[in-house]
This record gives sequence, structure tokens and C-alpha cells, in this order.
Amino acid sequence: MLAWGAPVDPVPSVMWAYYHQRLLANAPFVFDERVKVLAPPFAEDARQVPLEIDARAFKGEVVKILAWAELNPLPQIVDFQPVDRVLPWLSLRIRIEQATPLRAAVLTRDGLWHIGSTLIEAAGGGCTAPSVVRTQPGWEEHLGEVFGGRYPRAEFSRVKVQVAHPMDNGMVSGIPEFFINQAELRGADNRLLARLELFPAVSENPNLAFDIEGGLPTNLPTNLPMPPTLRLTLRDTSGSQFEAAIP
Repeated sequence: MLAWGAPVDPVPSVMWAYYHQRLLANAPFVFDERVKVLAPPFAEDARQVPLEIDARAFKGEVVKILAWAELNPLPQIVDFQPVDRVLPWLSLRIRIEQATPLRAAVLTRDGLWHIGSTLIEAAGGGCTAPSVVRTQPGWEEHLGEVFGGRYPRAEFSRVKVQVAHPMDNGMVSGIPEFFINQAELRGADNRLLARLELFPAVSENPNLAFDIEGGLPTNLPTNLPMPPTLRLTLRDTSGSQFEAAIP
């Protein structure tokens, strides 16, 4: 982050000014190394690229996090809004069409966008490759199934889920867009903890992970009930809704 002068892009891109206008409405920003965008240096499988966004340096101040791949034909990845108890950290898998800068823009309560960046190399084709899910017999019967759980850490618990869904992005001939575009995480009392908007750059059978303040008790007597559950609600572009309870 620079205190004086024009911001210097850590991964110079001819597209930065365009996305600054399109996604951030030319709002004030700073390139900030405290926003960590973690991805492998090379995408071995361009259809399933792990991406981690860590803005925990701004804990308690984050309004939303936007992420995009600047040279993807469908660049937007996620709009993540941690509302209550959910830390500003997110992990997911994405598609990459070619080598590209990856950006995460973190909006803090003071109205300033903090931009984290990294560059990933790729052989290409991740966005235009046919779906693997659709080659599996009976995939429709498992549509929307959610697998995962909640895992204790020292001061927080990590929720990891995988959702069965082809996440069609409309770039394969004859197959229209069909993807999960909304998700909400709620507590046992129905209080909203986090909201996400997902875009077609997210990989098929999406993997999502969140961190929630407050670890799970590890020494509960066996005669006590499990801790309150979380509830994950997902909706796709066809209007279907899927729900999962997470202990």
C-alpha cells in the first residue's frame, strides 16, 4: 500500500482501469498487500483452480469482497458479504481461460476499496471445456446435494462444503447458463451470517469454505446435544433452491 502518489499495480494489467470503473464505479482504492489472494502460480487443471481470499487483517471492518479474473471471458467470480461472526476469508475453486491477474477488492466501512492481486499462469481452456458432471450417468438425481461439515480451529471453526452442480457457464455449444448464483449462511436462530453471489467463473461441483468466529466445543459430555447447526441455502438460475444443515 502506498501512502503518497499514484497507486502502483503489483501485477500491471491493461484491464485494471476498465474493472475499476465497471465493478468499483471508480471509487477510491488502494493496492493493499494486507488483502491476500492465494492461488497456485500455474493452473494445472484450468477447470478447478483453488483460490483463497484472506482479508482478516480488516476483521470487523469489511462490508463486502469482490473477486474477478481480469482476462477471463466471464471475469466475475464472487460477491461475498460477511455479515455476522463470519470472518473475511473465503476459499473456492474457479475456472481460468488463460493466464490472468486475479483480483480481490475489499470494501471497508470507511468507503475505501483495498485491492489484493496475484498473477496465475495457465495453459488455458478452463472456461470453454465441457462439463465433467454431465458425463456422469444420473447426475440430475444428485443435483444440489451438499457434502461437508464444520471443523474446529483454535479461535474459529471452518465450514467446508461441496455442492453437486454442473455450474454451466453458457460457453459450451448447446448448453445454456445454469449455475448456482446465490447462497446464504444462517445460524440456528435464522440470523444471517453471510451472503454470496456466485458467477459462472466458479467451478462445477463448487467447493466453498468459510471461517466462523468461536470454535466448536471439543469436550462436550456425550449426553449433551450437538452444538447448534448452521443452515446453508443455495439457489440456482433455474429457480431451484437447495438447503443443508451443518452441525
